[in-house]
Amino acid sequence: MKKITFYRGVLVTVLAFSLTACSSTPTQTGLQNENVEGKESTEIHKEAEYEATHWSYEGETGAEHWGSIDPSFATCAEGTEQSPIDIELSDGELEKSVEDIQINYSPTPMTVMNNGHTIQVNDTTDKNSIVVEGKEYKLLQMHFHKPSEHQLNGLSFEMEGHLVHKSSEGNLAVLGFLITSGNENKELAEVWSKLPEERTKVDIPLDQTIDLATLLPEEKKSYLYKGSLTTPPCSEGVKWIVLEQPIELSREQIDAFSAIFPDNHRPVQPINNRELKKH
Repeated sequence: MKKITFYRGVLVTVLAFSLTACSSTPTQTGLQNENVEGKESTEIHKEAEYEATHWSYEGETGAEHWGSIDPSFATCAEGTEQSPIDIELSDGELEKSVEDIQINYSPTPMTVMNNGHTIQVNDTTDKNSIVVEGKEYKLLQMHFHKPSEHQLNGLSFEMEGHLVHKSSEGNLAVLGFLITSGNENKELAEVWSKLPEERTKVDIPLDQTIDLATLLPEEKKSYLYKGSLTTPPCSEGVKWIVLEQPIELSREQIDAFSAIFPDNHRPVQPINNRELKKH
């Protein structure tokens, strides 16, 4: 896996979101929600539901073994629409496009936690949302992976953030943004000042509000595809939106996260016959 620490001006690659549809629940690393379109979905699972089955990013409980360490994780190995993915198509090859994706974020009080797999920032309100293909999804939480889970033309970034949302029907949509090394990220400075080094049992309130509208890149060009959670149980039916333009964190901020989670990413999965759309 090659790494890039700067944004390549015109990356004519398609990326999919990584939003960990991603990794855990409000208490885990990404999208750990069960959410399959056309089927009754369950609430984003509480951490206790999978507490009995240990999984990790390395060794005998690492990503390559997730599908076999617990029957409820079988989709991790057997699923056909798994996330993350590597996007290798150019703009010219993407004929399908979607209507504007509405991002409705405002300064919000939040809390931070370490769920054992990532640093997670939980929305304490019901104010933030996105609208994708006419459907509204409310923000639940944001979390991070190092290095990035999604790739652009085989290239990975320093980190990736996932904004996990849920519709009134219980379906998930994850907005993923890539992260590269650069200037200090002022909007995340409050979060980074309180990074919990150990797994937390109680959320840590942030002293300042977080404005996610300011956090995201100005250019909102993105790619949409059907995928899955990027952590067990790897449930499919997650709508992924991945922003092409990365945001910046300073080397010090990246290193601070890496000191807690040196590597918490799932490798890219086969795209199979899935359709990619551009926005």
